[in-house]
Amino acid sequence: MVAITENFEPGKVIVAGLSDFDIAQIFDCGQCFRFDPDPAGGISGVAFGRWVRLEQPRPDTLIIYGAGREEYERVWKRYLSLDEDYGAIKADIAERFAPFDKAGIINAAMERGGGIRILRQDPWETLCSFIVSQNNNIPRIKKIIAALSEEYGEKFEYKSGDGESKTFYSFPTAEALASAGEEALYALRTGFRAKYIYDAARKVAEGELDLGSIAKLPTSEAAAELMKIKGVGLKVASCVLLFGFGRTEAFPVDVWVRRVLDKYYPDGLDTTALGRYAGIAQQYLFYYERYINGNR
Repeated sequence: MVAITENFEPGKVIVAGLSDFDIAQIFDCGQCFRFDPDPAGGISGVAFGRWVRLEQPRPDTLIIYGAGREEYERVWKRYLSLDEDYGAIKADIAERFAPFDKAGIINAAMERGGGIRILRQDPWETLCSFIVSQNNNIPRIKKIIAALSEEYGEKFEYKSGDGESKTFYSFPTAEALASAGEEALYALRTGFRAKYIYDAARKVAEGELDLGSIAKLPTSEAAAELMKIKGVGLKVASCVLLFGFGRTEAFPVDVWVRRVLDKYYPDGLDTTALGRYAGIAQQYLFYYERYINGNR
């Protein structure tokens, strides 16, 4: 169900009437690296140069602290995919999987990870994040992204209702990272990924790679453009398209997803037949195998 009721108070938005939505699952399935549990409750983090804290006191209710009506409508509603009917999406996935899935694995995966929604993230930040993710674990990815942001992002303050001020950092622009240079990026413990981050930053900053134009291309052509960046293969390009460009048909295959395919679909799974929500199905399967079956 699409979110049906929004209540607005100063610095707070309450969204009611939710289903198929769980912030714990959304921010714990490997699609985003700048949100963490907050001491005040829920989850908080930075996206699009803004800080918010999210609480879900009941399965059908979300509270967004740090946003007003205009910002919610312009940023967070879309970011959190609150404008999508995930009940209908799940029905479509189940129908398309039926010829390949006699054991009903996708139905079990959608039940266990049923609150996952694909975030609509900033394409540039998503590109860098998944370059950083290569041969890496989530805690270290988060540390590197935080270091890049603190060193080269713009600082901003958030003042809570009680007057307390906190400092946060937006993700750095391509121009900022290109100006920093490869050696400076390496010094932030990015390792072999420094040359890839720098190449991406330089290409975007100089206009050699236009993310706005890529957004308008067919998915296969968009992937080919992204793979012109050093170190960006099909898996990273697919992640960027899924999480940063809203291409929910993109189906990234990493070691975990390959394990799922080999384990549950030994006779093959034609991902091209899975339709426009193949990438959402991939996230359900990823979550089911890695987080539910003890392989975390």
